[in-house]
Amino acid sequence: MTSLNSPLASNGNGEARNDWTREEIAALFDLPFDDLMWEAQGVHRRHHAHGEVQLCTLLSIKTGGCVEDCGYCSQSKSADSGLKATKLMDVRAVLQAAAEAKDAGSKRFCMGAAWRNPKDRDMPAIVEMVEGVRQMGLETCMTLGMLTREQAQTLAVAGLDYYNHNIDTSPENYENIISTRTFQDRLDTLEEVRNAGINVCSGGIVGLGEARSDRVGFIHALATLERHPESVPVNALVPVKGTVLGDMLADTPLAKIDDIEFVRTIAVARITMPKSMVRLSAGRESMSEATQALCFMAGANSIFTGDKLLTTANAGDGKDAALFAKLGLRPMESEEPMRAQMEAAE
Repeated sequence: MTSLNSPLASNGNGEARNDWTREEIAALFDLPFDDLMWEAQGVHRRHHAHGEVQLCTLLSIKTGGCVEDCGYCSQSKSADSGLKATKLMDVRAVLQAAAEAKDAGSKRFCMGAAWRNPKDRDMPAIVEMVEGVRQMGLETCMTLGMLTREQAQTLAVAGLDYYNHNIDTSPENYENIISTRTFQDRLDTLEEVRNAGINVCSGGIVGLGEARSDRVGFIHALATLERHPESVPVNALVPVKGTVLGDMLADTPLAKIDDIEFVRTIAVARITMPKSMVRLSAGRESMSEATQALCFMAGANSIFTGDKLLTTANAGDGKDAALFAKLGLRPMESEEPMRAQMEAAE
């Protein structure tokens, strides 16, 4: 395999490539594990401060009752998860949670609402949340479902740093997971976010029972966007009883992705999107310390802290601090490469 110091990883001048083929991405997945890790770590060190991991906090600001039928999600109306739907949180409660997250060391505060799309009547409160969190000096991120052009522009004016909208899986596997919106709907929202001048956060979930070819397709879809997402969360499915995929995996546990394949996915995301923040997201609470260490070696450099991610458990601040101490990692202080590059060009 050609070294990734060659044009395989860049376009020859050190800039990220957007012309990856599925064959090239599949070849990365097929590398011997030690070669893949070596290449991923080299790419990571060329573009990111090694030994630093960004700490983020995720809060569910509106839980449950979503009309989408995403097969992995306990917040869907079609899931029999027992989750009780709530209304949009009070702005003051959200800002209090953000202040607590900052005190715990988070640099980025992410807010998620279980909506197909926000209603215009919700936007004033959303704007107030964004503005309030930014005034604390925290980076802001929102995930609210699909957006109209006007809503994206409203969030941009409010100063939103990132908008999260995951593509979830490959284009080919998408309809097996969700039927209430299309893969193109996802791409359309990402385009509105990008056009509004907001940084893009988009990744997906592995362990849905998909084939490796779907993991190839998932990364290919992101790595061939005109501009890579500034943030790429990679989630391991947390099977929830009462959801389609949670019940399926309970019956067919061999469909669950193994740890080495998950690490391979992180490494390939790092190589193909060298300047993006690659976030080790949901599913981390069930990973061993060794698996998490391999993910960091593969180029993951952002995690969610705290005891909860929306409606599922998370590792917790104490465990994270102990793991960081064991691995010699430190909370990130450096600039995010893609954001720094964009700001320098303005």
